[in-house]
This record gives sequence, structure tokens and C-alpha cells, in this order.
Amino acid sequence: MAGSSDRAAARVAVLMGGFSAEREVSLSSGRECATALCAAGFEVVEVDAGRDLAARLQDLKPDVVFNALHGRFGEDGTVQGLLEWLRIPYTHSGVLASAMAMDKERSKQVYRAAGLPVVPSLVADRDEVRARHVMAPPYVVKPFNEGSSVGVYIVNEGSNQPPQLSDEMPARVMVEAFAPGRELTCAVLGDRALAVTDILTEGWYDYTAKYSVGGSRHVIPADLPAEISAVIMDYALRAHQALGCRGLSRTDFRWDESRGPEGLILLETNTQPGMTPTSLAPEQAAHCGISFPDLCKWLVEDASCDR
Repeated sequence: MAGSSDRAAARVAVLMGGFSAEREVSLSSGRECATALCAAGFEVVEVDAGRDLAARLQDLKPDVVFNALHGRFGEDGTVQGLLEWLRIPYTHSGVLASAMAMDKERSKQVYRAAGLPVVPSLVADRDEVRARHVMAPPYVVKPFNEGSSVGVYIVNEGSNQPPQLSDEMPARVMVEAFAPGRELTCAVLGDRALAVTDILTEGWYDYTAKYSVGGSRHVIPADLPAEISAVIMDYALRAHQALGCRGLSRTDFRWDESRGPEGLILLETNTQPGMTPTSLAPEQAAHCGISFPDLCKWLVEDASCDR
């Protein structure tokens, strides 16, 4: 794995928290990463990213920023732009890849152009989606620029009523055809797809299932035909490359077993995968023999500007 040993004693600012809908998850990720980086020999400063982030970083003068933020501002190219402006090397993806991956409709356009399979989708006004079916059921409604299954509505086949979206949902939402089948995911580290995980839950893989101990069961490696695992890993790497991702990403899939390889659908790519005890990417790294401190160390050594 690539990396430079001259950062062995580097001062690392771990960005966490922030003010997105995923603040609590980010705090958990950040604390885990800070602990791991200390174990790996770095000088670590934990930074809860507020509106004064630029001034704080100028005061701290870190050698590297480890981005453990999730959701808007931390994952959508915003903080990446700030770090480019300050010329502080940082982990994970750069401005453009982060912005495209966070905008679920634009990332689907990139996938389609790269020949990757996605379901039909559209972006519509929240009030219009409340008023009528903008797509034939079954379909899914979610914010087009949030992650972690925040605000996901499933409209089942045969439903007479359009979804009554919460006022907390953004004014514009994404509506996509429901993709049936198994919930699968694959992380990419650098230029390597790590493994495929089968996510087993009682129902929808929502925010609680993702981040609560026992909320979901992860089977790694997924019990799949070798051909399907190989295709998923190929698609995940191609999605990572098509979006221009760097460092670590994770791409989520649905697989309709009855249709073989044709039943694979790519859902989205997460450029800031969770780094909590129940998170998927660290589990896949561990499966490949990469400990959590070594994973965090690799990300610091991979950090740069102009990503």
C-alpha cells in the first residue's frame, strides 16, 4: 500500500461533528479515528467543525486533516474547498468527486455514462411528491444530498396515497424506482476493491440499523456466486474511478437474485464512509488484513491537496 513514512510523527487534525443531519455519527467516527491514529503514533487534535473552522485550523497548523465528517458541508465538497484554500493536505476525496457523489442524481448521470447499472430516477419538488405519485410505485423518496438513510420513504406497490413527507425534508427530493433484492456493499481503498458485505436487517437498512449495535448483521465475505462478487467489486472500483474518488469510498448495491448479473443495481457511492465500530468499510479492511489503526494511518499517508 502506498504511503510516505515522513508523516510518522505528523500532527493530524481529525474533523468531526459539524452541523449536518449526521453530526452524531460523525462524532462517533471521529473519536474512533482519533484513538486509532494515536495508537499509530500520530499527534492528534480532535476538532468539532464549527463555523470558525478556518480560523481554528490556521491556529492549530496541522500537517494533515483527517476528514471524519459526514453529510452536508463535510462530504459535499464544501470543507474540501476550504482545505484546498488553506493548502492543508486532507484525506478522502476532493472537491469535485465529493460534490458529485453527494448529489445523488448527478452521480447517477456519471454512473450511466460509465456504463454502470442504475434505476430510473428524478428530482422533484417536495410538495409535488406529497400531492401525487410522480413515479409509478414501488419507489423510494430521499434527500438528494444527504447520506446515512436520513429521511428515506418507501412507497409500496399498489399504494393509493403519495408519501406524506416531513417538513424536515428538503424542498427538492430524489425519487427513484425501488430496487428489490439483497443489500450489498463494497469498499474501495486507493485502487483496490476490498470485499463484498451482505447487510441483513429486519426490514429497511435505515439510520438505526446502520449505527446501532445489533441493528444489522454484516456477512463478510457475502455468500454469493463468485461471478456476482467479482462484478460488484468491478462496479465499485469503476464507480470510484468514474467519480474521481480518492482514498476510501464505499458503493452500495441491490441484487435481485432471480435475474443473475442483470439484477445488480448500483445505488450510490459514499465518499466519507462511516468509521464507527459497526461500520462496513473498516470491517472490510480488517477482512483483508488491514487493522483499523493501519487503515487510518494509510489514509493520513495518502492525504494531499489537489485531490
